[in-house]
Amino acid sequence: MNPRGVKAFKEWMGSGPHRENILKKVCSTRQGSPGRPVRLPPHRSPAFPRRRSHRKIPPLLRFTPEAGSMDGLPPLGDVVQVPLPEDAEEHFVAEAQVADPIGRPATAHRGRIVWGYVLGVTGFHLLLPLAFVPWLFSWTGLILIPVGNYVFCSLGIGAGFHRLLTHRSYRCPKWLEHTFAIFGVCSLQDSPARWVMIHRLHHQHSDRQPDPHSPMVAWFWGHVGWLFVENRQLNRMDTYERYARDLLQDPFYLRLERGLLWVWVYVAHAVLFYLAGMTIGWATTGEYLGGVQFGLSLLLYGVVYRTLFSWHVTWGVNSLAHMWGYRNYDTDENSRNNWFFALATNGDGWHNNHHADPRCAAHGFHRWWELDVTYLSLRFLSLFGLVHDIIPPRRLHAMRGAQPALEPPVPVPK
Repeated sequence: MNPRGVKAFKEWMGSGPHRENILKKVCSTRQGSPGRPVRLPPHRSPAFPRRRSHRKIPPLLRFTPEAGSMDGLPPLGDVVQVPLPEDAEEHFVAEAQVADPIGRPATAHRGRIVWGYVLGVTGFHLLLPLAFVPWLFSWTGLILIPVGNYVFCSLGIGAGFHRLLTHRSYRCPKWLEHTFAIFGVCSLQDSPARWVMIHRLHHQHSDRQPDPHSPMVAWFWGHVGWLFVENRQLNRMDTYERYARDLLQDPFYLRLERGLLWVWVYVAHAVLFYLAGMTIGWATTGEYLGGVQFGLSLLLYGVVYRTLFSWHVTWGVNSLAHMWGYRNYDTDENSRNNWFFALATNGDGWHNNHHADPRCAAHGFHRWWELDVTYLSLRFLSLFGLVHDIIPPRRLHAMRGAQPALEPPVPVPK
């Protein structure tokens, strides 16, 4: 990085603004030569001591914009095993761990509220009473909730943000990867890079104090409260460098970070829903007011209520799927297989299976009844050559002779 970029980074570290400003200064400078990671000076603080310098971290992927590929990967057709931060964790233990209450992350400010999240989440929930207005109801809008949840949450978040961008559980063409990422952005669950960074951090410290959203702090904290309180660690450039470096070296994801472009993508897709509904309503009724009515119905049900549903089922995996459910595997955290959230997220609720083998593309089907629609979708796309190198659950019984858990669920604090 050139001197101007280092200076901007140091200024940013001193002032500590919210993460929207992370890339405004740094990304305006030269990003290094193609195919070569940007090296940032490690931050020295109690949360990131010298012994955890980025030089000690296992290397992530290196994106080459010209080639559109990742350096260091085996040829197509081989099973891909990409080193990620969570791989350093011990995912199997001899005995089930009893979950004790933990404190909030040390870097979370109790008195600093992230008003953008508070106002956004509150505003969406204040629109719920409009569901009782008959003029705004339509069966088409109601059907768009599960359909939109599959497209934007299951494919966008589950297959895109989670299994592909975070864990690299399979490979696909860049255009399909970016399409899944856009679908995920339309769920309004933050930008791809930030989502990946937080989830990789969660896997490395799951249900321990540095975990950004463990319900072992409190249920509400693990569900949504962690979004409302500023966490300094999640706003640091060295955290992005460590946990999301591979994404930010892709110009596509870098552009989504700049100027909150990912938010404008969500706004644009909401406008398209309204315009499509207005056009169809006007054409079918022959009246302008009929078009406005149907457009507002699709906007309310197909965007707002579908977003709320996607939020809560995703947050429920973070919170309730670490509190209630059964365990197939003895892992060193409190993850559960929760059938309700597995059905609601089309597979991501089989959370204990996922924590036992994070790189596996199949979260379900570790037992015959564990339906995983997202995994079936990937298998379907693989029939057409769009998805390949799907990582199988080969580590489940191979690593350390892990055996299914036979004991009853581990108690958790109320």
